[in-house]
Amino acid sequence: MRPTESPEKVASALEILFPGIALEATEERIEGRGGAEALSTFHRLLREQRILDTARSVFLAGRVGDALQFRLNKQAATVGRISFPPGEEPLGSIHVEIRGPEILVDWLAPQTFDGKPVEEIGLEDHV
Repeated sequence: MRPTESPEKVASALEILFPGIALEATEERIEGRGGAEALSTFHRLLREQRILDTARSVFLAGRVGDALQFRLNKQAATVGRISFPPGEEPLGSIHVEIRGPEILVDWLAPQTFDGKPVEEIGLEDHV
């Protein structure tokens, strides 16, 4: 987080996209912990906003071991929208790291055909 940022506003944006997440703030960062239920709104929003292909490419590019690392636009997140900036933004981005099973990308953003998921899978069997 930047010194001029309000941790409360960043936390609020995270709670909008990941409700039920347990947040812990330090001076440098906000960490969240939660299971599949904390990702369910994010999962739904990716479909509602019809950005599965973009999300999939961002997630695959940001895969590091058992984690997905990506950035979110703070302003969009505060109103419940998902926006993946191409790089660090002038006012700063929210840096997200989600740890989970290998199939996490396929659950969050499955392959599509004509914008529709080819196959939806359940995450519950893999956590």
